[in-house]
Amino acid sequence: MKLHFHPASTTSRTVTLFCAEAGIAYEPVIVDIMTGAHMKAPFNELNPTMQVPVLEDEGFVLTESSAILKYLADKVGSPAYPKDLKKRAHVNEVMDWINTNHYREWGYHLIYPQVFPGHHRKDDAVQAATVAWGKEKTEHWLKLLDTKVLGSKKYLCGDDITIADYFGAEILGVGDLIGVSFKSYPNVDRWMGTMRALPTWKKVNEVFDGFAGSLKGKPFVTIS
Repeated sequence: MKLHFHPASTTSRTVTLFCAEAGIAYEPVIVDIMTGAHMKAPFNELNPTMQVPVLEDEGFVLTESSAILKYLADKVGSPAYPKDLKKRAHVNEVMDWINTNHYREWGYHLIYPQVFPGHHRKDDAVQAATVAWGKEKTEHWLKLLDTKVLGSKKYLCGDDITIADYFGAEILGVGDLIGVSFKSYPNVDRWMGTMRALPTWKKVNEVFDGFAGSLKGKPFVTIS
């Protein structure tokens, strides 16, 4: 089983964190997204959307981190993806909510346009408006995550960790690039503290943390 990924990639880390915590072995294939390797052969032939991660398992090719997490959890019978129909549906619901609501504003409107040149809008006014929109909407989604999705629960779906937590925590963790603080969202802050305390978190996020450290002190629009 091969996993094509990059250790600084947000969506890659959702998978590598779960694999590390669950003890799932794979052959790592690093795709250097920093030099555009994901846009060239042979990777763009493996995944025409030119995105990481990609899983190869005995000729079966799977893209999209959410789908990969579910596949791997089922493959090894992980309790992090419960068999109970309603519990599983709730995990799916939370993962979809993070991916289609929170991550859209968080990543692609607030964080990435400020960090990555390819996401920066060419017009300064459009750039400023995009980031302002991202901040406003992100604060809305963070409030919902804090009060409605998490509330007093230890994890996103209850008292037990699920693949939704591995998925969501790495997506929330990308806020480190612009110096985000979750102090105004105490349940989110508590949950992120729990996830960051996982035994393999530091190792999995080592490359990403180095990248975030290189951006420290830059004047980003952020959440505090």
